[in-house]
Amino acid sequence: MSAPIRVRLTYSGDVQGVGFRWRVAMIAGDYRAFGTIRNLPDGRVELDVEGSNDETERFFAVIRERLADHIEATEIEPMLPLRGLTTFTIVR
Repeated sequence: MSAPIRVRLTYSGDVQGVGFRWRVAMIAGDYRAFGTIRNLPDGRVELDVEGSNDETERFFAVIRERLADHIEATEIEPMLPLRGLTTFTIVR
């Protein structure tokens, strides 16, 4: 298994009011990817996720594949791992 990483992705497009966060949370259940997803005031969605590099890459690929119709752009920001996250949560 690869080393743990943490990444913050910010999605723009038709990502609010369409079940985007819920669908990402359901996808997360299939992977060892932990963190949060939340709406931002400017209409974007922020995904802060931690896991092994391999698992997070597969998780992100499935998000891109299944939600492509909603995503116009993705910003990616590497973060320092928190190590110890064990859940994936939708932040209201």
